[in-house]
Amino acid sequence: MYSSTFTYYRAGSVQEALKLLLENPDAKLLAGGHSLIPAMKLRLASPSALIDISRISELAGIRDAADRIVLGAMTRYDDIQRSDLVRRVLPILPEAIDAIGDLQVRNMGTIGGSLAHADPAADLPAVVLALGAEIKAVGPNGDRTIPADQFFVDLFTTALQPNEILTEIACPKPPARTGMSYQKFANPASGYAVVGAAAVVTLAEDGTVAAARVGVTGAGPYAVRRQNVEQALVGKQPTAETIEAASQLASEGMTFNSDIFASEEYRAHLTRVFVKRALTRAVERARG
Repeated sequence: MYSSTFTYYRAGSVQEALKLLLENPDAKLLAGGHSLIPAMKLRLASPSALIDISRISELAGIRDAADRIVLGAMTRYDDIQRSDLVRRVLPILPEAIDAIGDLQVRNMGTIGGSLAHADPAADLPAVVLALGAEIKAVGPNGDRTIPADQFFVDLFTTALQPNEILTEIACPKPPARTGMSYQKFANPASGYAVVGAAAVVTLAEDGTVAAARVGVTGAGPYAVRRQNVEQALVGKQPTAETIEAASQLASEGMTFNSDIFASEEYRAHLTRVFVKRALTRAVERARG
């Protein structure tokens, strides 16, 4: 199937892209294109215009900004995987990207495109929730920062306004004795997460959990943080029994997707299992 007719624009700057968005209210931004183009070919999306932002240099790159690592929205997966800085400070990002698609997808896909698209089965939304990232957006009235906790609001829906562009993702540098892990149960056909769990755990000097963040994707209509699991861990020794008990809370209060591959009950079970796996691995890494 072919897409409907559209007008193609290539923006040379963020300001030009914003101007084009205002002039074309029905337009879609084109980053890596691995989600948008298939949707257009299936006529699930029929924008009147595409605004290509893939060559805006100011939107790409990784930089060390004192207490955080900042990734431009157009930074490609492959660049994140190859970054020594990211591998050293935020190893959960390349770990999750290793599980995304194939080589072609990782060569073209972008972190900002993934987050803005907010596919319920995407991997990186859970990771930025676990990292406590902040997402910067620019619109006609200037820029604003959106905590990852407030960014994903529904199926394929984020806190971005129609005339805003996601420009960068800032991830705090974790303190010493922090471990992190992303674990997922992948659909064998598509590779998307049936359930994916991201965990970041910091241990105190006495070995107890000083801080924990857990994000879950794939299970429901959008990625969510599991604060009840985090609260069950903080201040306690992360024994196998403690992690098991906390993980059993992971499915509480969640809305689960159901399809031909996994029922609601199965996704609830997988959520508990993969949160446990992510927490266990994160604690092992925190202990060194």
